[in-house]
Amino acid sequence: MASSDRVHVVGAGLAGLAAATRLLRAGWQVTLYEAAQQAGGRCRSYEDTELGCRIDNGNHLVVSGNLAAMAYISEIGAQATFTNQDKAIFPFVDLATSERWEVRPTEGQIPWWLLVPSRRVKGTSLLDYLDAERLARASENAVVTDILDTSKVAYRRLWAPLCVAALNTEPERASAKLLGRLFRDTFGQGGASLHPLIPHQGLSESLVDPALKQLQEKGAEILFGHRLRAITSADDRVTELDFGKTQIAVGPDDAVVLAVTAPVAADLIPNLSAPDAFRGIVNAHFKMDIPSPAHHFLGVVGGIAEWVFVKPGIVSTTTSAAEPYIDLPAEELARRLWADVAKALDLGDVAMPASRVVKEKRATFAATPDQLRRRPGAKTSWRNLVLAGDWTDTGWPATIEGAIQSGFTAAAVIGV
Repeated sequence: MASSDRVHVVGAGLAGLAAATRLLRAGWQVTLYEAAQQAGGRCRSYEDTELGCRIDNGNHLVVSGNLAAMAYISEIGAQATFTNQDKAIFPFVDLATSERWEVRPTEGQIPWWLLVPSRRVKGTSLLDYLDAERLARASENAVVTDILDTSKVAYRRLWAPLCVAALNTEPERASAKLLGRLFRDTFGQGGASLHPLIPHQGLSESLVDPALKQLQEKGAEILFGHRLRAITSADDRVTELDFGKTQIAVGPDDAVVLAVTAPVAADLIPNLSAPDAFRGIVNAHFKMDIPSPAHHFLGVVGGIAEWVFVKPGIVSTTTSAAEPYIDLPAEELARRLWADVAKALDLGDVAMPASRVVKEKRATFAATPDQLRRRPGAKTSWRNLVLAGDWTDTGWPATIEGAIQSGFTAAAVIGV
């Protein structure tokens, strides 16, 4: 590699940051372009003027078995920004029955925890977990409800919530095979792979700011407010990036990582197969401090809120596959979600605190069999341009792990 070789990384979400940091370590000169005025994409923190505090734009959970995410955290030197929970414990509450339980996998890969009712989802049997293998062996066209008995407690309390949370797609449309693969690669690896990592502050402080600092210290150029408008090519390579007021020549030995959303990539690359159906997510943030919480997060069954996250000064909720609710007025959504929070956290009759509802109508691609077939690989018809993003064919749903995997794959294709 010549010292003048440069990689142009377009998009400063986690996929772009993962590609940029790894390529910089490999000796490439890096220029990072971002359309917005801040990095992080759907995984960042910001000052909310309405609440008067700093919040995450969404809620995300990283666990110790997310190998790409763990490698990225290590490479950007961000380990100290997390508390690594020393056990795999996932607390839940069913709002319809007020029953509570904890899923507590044992550390090793032999799942003897399934033999212990108190470690399983409440009301499920050992045989219910064999459904994971049925899902993994499903046909490419099968959806979750083709494979599972929807009348069973395990469906309502395990498979449907996991499907909605991880795939951001309703079980009636979601790929059975992808859900089975996800369970195999998480719970199937044992509790040692499921220790949650809790950021001390926010997502930006743990996953974005350390990467930007490393890039800057090692000489990378970072340009915000640069929205890619068009790509010029000749023969089989990209020759110019058009950012409107600025056109950037791509040298003969340069490379490009396009780490933008699927719709933007489809607009820029002719005949690109990419997901074109999406699902929304609603996050609500309530300004409230809960000293010494029993848990940092809580799974919720039977409510609009699906997860409750307790952070310093803030209680947040996440509702995935949120199409039934996303068009409701923010005030109504906040009231309904607060009712779930108050019951889930056993707060009693507490008035709703100041709140902020954040809606993302196209948060991730829909993880349906048809949309999975539309996911492209990293390589394109241009030999010096590769794709990155959680919508590319990582084998994972659109998650932090998938986004970072895609950035690492793009870097590997270019040459690290």
